[in-house]
Amino acid sequence: MKITFSPACKLIPYLAITLLASSALMISGCDKSSQVNNQTKKSISVGVSPGPYNDLFNDAVKPELEAEGYKVKLVNFPHLLESDIALSDGSIDLTVAQHTAYMDVFNQQRKANLKPVVNVPSVPAALFSNKYHSLDQVFPGAKVGIPQDASNAARSYNLLEKAGWIKLKKGSNPITVTQNDIADNIAGIKIIEMDSANIPRVLDDLDFAIIPGSIVYSANINATKALLSETIIPDLEIMVVVNGGNENSQWAQDIKRIYQSEKFKEYMKTHNPNGYWVMPKE
Repeated sequence: MKITFSPACKLIPYLAITLLASSALMISGCDKSSQVNNQTKKSISVGVSPGPYNDLFNDAVKPELEAEGYKVKLVNFPHLLESDIALSDGSIDLTVAQHTAYMDVFNQQRKANLKPVVNVPSVPAALFSNKYHSLDQVFPGAKVGIPQDASNAARSYNLLEKAGWIKLKKGSNPITVTQNDIADNIAGIKIIEMDSANIPRVLDDLDFAIIPGSIVYSANINATKALLSETIIPDLEIMVVVNGGNENSQWAQDIKRIYQSEKFKEYMKTHNPNGYWVMPKE
């Protein structure tokens, strides 16, 4: 028995192919439209956690963005790690409180693709004491508290070397130095690594302590009482960070422009008592 197909039946495969092709074009068109919208959108969300960098954004940058027609949503996170996770999965658009070294470690460990947009003012880590008023008062056995997290610990060892209390091994990477990189404990100090957030609470029990700038801010410590402040190297300057692909978006470039504007610089001149903030090099 010979089976024959009607003309309508013969059209079915061609219709199916045409529909699939049309669907693909529609999906592709939606993707491109979505990408364009994301590059030029006027609503942005910022991951924030307690600290000076988020407050600076809120006080000096957010009002300028809103004056240009942006809607800015602040999304609170307890720690920077959580906000970076949200940033990498697209739940938020940017953060304003991390440096290159932190971003690079996050990208490596999480297989992420976070990108910097612009360097912003930074607050240095500094050496404090509630007992002594000079670096010369250090003595063998003096208890010196420093942060235990890798990034801030490295900053602390560099600052202890700047104070002349220790000598680091020649060729040590300033971003990754640890206690094992100490070549000579010149002052004979006892270094105690601990949670940086706890250092202000036990400052009376320590002889000296190195406290990150964000903790100095949140603990309401008088920054002018610092005995010595770190020299901020480029890898430790704070940046605006976005997910890869958004660094050249219109909204990211508008944020960059505002941070680099003369109006922002004038704001910093009147809101930077005693040089608390270190301005980035352009």
